[in-house]
Amino acid sequence: MDIQELIDRYEYGQRDFSGVDLQGANLHRITLIEVNLSGANLMGADLSRAFLLRSNLTEAFLNWADLRYLKLGEGCLAEADLTRANLSGSFLVKANISRAKLTGALLCDANLRGADLHRANLCGSNLQGSNLRSSDLSGANLNWANLEGARLSGAIFHGTFLHGVRLRGAYMNGIDLENLNLSATDLREVKLNGARLQGINLTRSNLNKAYLRGTDLSKAELQGANFADAELSRSSLQWSNLSGANFSNANLEEVNLLGAKVDQTQFGGARFSPTSERYLLSHQFFKKANEKLAPIKSTVGDPIGDPIAI
Repeated sequence: MDIQELIDRYEYGQRDFSGVDLQGANLHRITLIEVNLSGANLMGADLSRAFLLRSNLTEAFLNWADLRYLKLGEGCLAEADLTRANLSGSFLVKANISRAKLTGALLCDANLRGADLHRANLCGSNLQGSNLRSSDLSGANLNWANLEGARLSGAIFHGTFLHGVRLRGAYMNGIDLENLNLSATDLREVKLNGARLQGINLTRSNLNKAYLRGTDLSKAELQGANFADAELSRSSLQWSNLSGANFSNANLEEVNLLGAKVDQTQFGGARFSPTSERYLLSHQFFKKANEKLAPIKSTVGDPIGDPIAI
């Protein structure tokens, strides 16, 4: 079937184009609302700025396709092959993209709000600046994906694979990342205010200038993590392992440090409330701190002394 025949049939009311072969076709700006393109061969096709609202592309082949600014809100790309496809700026609100292959795909600034991406393979994909609010990423493969500046509040991350993911400057306020492994991850300037991070593994991760106000980091693995200049006021670090972590110049006012392990933790220039200071002063490793260390900053009264590493 060629493009003109497709258009003619659509205008006459046909909506079922399942299995159609349009490999490499130029479908730029085409309008095909609520059509069935399941199993279609659209490899390398140009569907940029196409209008396909509520259309079904289940198991379609869209490898290397140009899908920039595609409109597919409430549509279906379940189990479709979108390997290295370009979906930058696409509108995919509430779309079903579950189990789709998106390895190496470009999704910069795409609108995926409320989309179903569970068990999708997004390994190495670029989602920089994308809107993923309230999307379902459970079981998805985001290894090595770029999510810098992405909006992720309300997204579901249960069982998500996040090895090597880049999250610098991402908006993740109130998100639930309980027990996930984000070790050695770039989380600089990330917004995680009010997030649930109980039991998370952030070993050697970089959270420089991150925002974690009111965040629950209880029982977290934070060894060697960098929290320099981070905002952690009213957060919970109780029973967490902070060994070797860097909290230089961080705001730790009203932080719960009960039971936290603080071996060789750096607190130079950090701000504390009196309760946190008393806990640190009573800690056995604090008492062993040497005289070379700079003072902790108290939020009330005078500095509490020379040591900052415990």
